[in-house]
Amino acid sequence: MSAEPQVLDRDDLLAAYALPEDEARRVRMNFVSSLDGAATVEGRSGGLGDANDRLAMQVLRTLADLVLVGAGTVRAEGYAGLAVGEADVAWRVARGLPEQPRFAVISSSLELDPESALFTEAVTRPIVVTHAAAPTARRAALEQVADVLVVGERAVDVSGMLDVFAERGLRRVLCEGGPHLFGSLLEADLVDELCLSLSPMLVAGSAGRIVRGVPELQRRMRLVHAIPAGDLLLLRYLRD
Repeated sequence: MSAEPQVLDRDDLLAAYALPEDEARRVRMNFVSSLDGAATVEGRSGGLGDANDRLAMQVLRTLADLVLVGAGTVRAEGYAGLAVGEADVAWRVARGLPEQPRFAVISSSLELDPESALFTEAVTRPIVVTHAAAPTARRAALEQVADVLVVGERAVDVSGMLDVFAERGLRRVLCEGGPHLFGSLLEADLVDELCLSLSPMLVAGSAGRIVRGVPELQRRMRLVHAIPAGDLLLLRYLRD
């Protein structure tokens, strides 16, 4: 039996995933996948990761201005109040950043519970992104606990959403899923980077891939690093 893999060094990962300071905008995707392409185990991505994957996620959040997640992923993964730790807060403050990144959830139906931990345990006021045709009563309820951003008439305009984020100083966007949101951003040619944790697991079954809901397309990516973390591999790709 092999020993537990050593957890990677946080400072090394902060350097490995560093971003240019003068960049106008960056959309960075963060996903985990099995060796055979499964994005989930029993409906959740958490079963594919380990301590090193979780550390990489925390580092990516520390580097972000905003963390963006689809409503389906929020429900499936059980998102609560998102916050980085004390050491990460100190790192951000030392570089002139707010203590915590903002958190945004994108939803067309607005089927989000205003009394869920996503809102009640939030350390910064969340942002809910939707479109003009979304249910008005749900929108009014969510406006009590979040900043509601309306972009698009009958569907969310993801390009317009990113423009509004940038206008508010939220230029470095970390997207943690789900696959349909990844598909929307990819189809609009808005994905700049993919950070992929390759899990040493074979899953089989009917689990979906990390991108869903859009026609086949091709986007060439360039490998920046491949960091071994025990049997797991942390991959970083930039658009070519």
